[in-house]
Amino acid sequence: MKYDFDRVYNRKGTNSLKYDFATRRGKAEDLLPLWVADMDFRAPDEVISALKEKAEHGIFGYSAPDEKYYSVLHDWFLKRHGWKTQSEKFVLTCGVVFSICALIRALTKEGDAVIICQPVYYPFAESVTDNGRKLIVSELKNDNGNYTVDFADFENKIIKNKVKLFILCNPHNPVGRVWMKDELERLGDICLKHGVFVISDEIHSDFVYGENKHIVFSTVKDEFVQNCAICTAPTKTFNIAGLHIANTYIENDSVRKKFIKELDKQGYSQPNIAGLVACQAAYEFGESWLEQLKEYLTQNLQLVREFVKDMRGVSLIEPQGTYLVWLDCRGLNLSDNQLADLFENKAKLWVDDGYIFGQGGSGFERINIACPRSVLRTALERLDAAVKGI
Repeated sequence: MKYDFDRVYNRKGTNSLKYDFATRRGKAEDLLPLWVADMDFRAPDEVISALKEKAEHGIFGYSAPDEKYYSVLHDWFLKRHGWKTQSEKFVLTCGVVFSICALIRALTKEGDAVIICQPVYYPFAESVTDNGRKLIVSELKNDNGNYTVDFADFENKIIKNKVKLFILCNPHNPVGRVWMKDELERLGDICLKHGVFVISDEIHSDFVYGENKHIVFSTVKDEFVQNCAICTAPTKTFNIAGLHIANTYIENDSVRKKFIKELDKQGYSQPNIAGLVACQAAYEFGESWLEQLKEYLTQNLQLVREFVKDMRGVSLIEPQGTYLVWLDCRGLNLSDNQLADLFENKAKLWVDDGYIFGQGGSGFERINIACPRSVLRTALERLDAAVKGI
């Protein structure tokens, strides 16, 4: 089957966070949204059919995953990432950020230090501070667009602040890095040495380009298996974020029990039945859809390259993974407020301003390229015209 990713769907009036809530968030109604990380594509047909079948059954009682569900997960992760999993090690929740917050509460106490590498997905910092923990930041190094971990700074801050947890983003949002094995090994060794547990957010693992390869953190070294939680979800891969389903994998029995206890404290037990159905159908039947989607996104990325290469003051941070593109706009010599004004009021685009991802994001903008190419082209034309008008 050939999927039509060029088709433009009208998402207005569907309670879409991306399209229907601009004014409530202080934005103009006429902005073209390229911000939040959901896609403007329909989910795979098999996912839609499975949901229709469940809806036709008409009974939506408490539900739980059976062994078929786990078998589909095992097959997906083994085939796509060479990762062997066990059913009893999975804990289902409503989302990756929810799992991260629950793990923070389960494994630390108020005032304990948690480290992240910014610029990074901004809910990481919020998850730490909102739960009364101390946020420690180790800035990524940006060497002409190549982001790397400052390992010396990372370890020194762990020691100085007696850090208890590290939240890893792999692939990294927003800078698009897919961490290599030696980088993950070095991070893991530092954490193991100093008693730091690793929460690895791998929600973008299915979006990797070229020769890059996603490596599940726990597979890097045997010693890491008991010192991490792997946060996965089908929601980014198959555009089903609104169905709220995530599969958190924890080998360490003690940590998993603490995690489940924390979920019990929050009153969370069985997952959303629609999420269960969609997750199973997506992982079982959605591979062809995903491969076609990745080809389409690769072409979208090429379109961005073509526009940006001649755009004054703007350059592309070449992504190795994700469908979120990190634009370096520092060459425009604008303040963050002026840059936000350029994108919002002159280009009429709703994007994520780089500074919200941390200090290292100042002067950058994040755009979501998972949309029909005509929409992306319109957005880039608006940006090009706005930059030329400065």
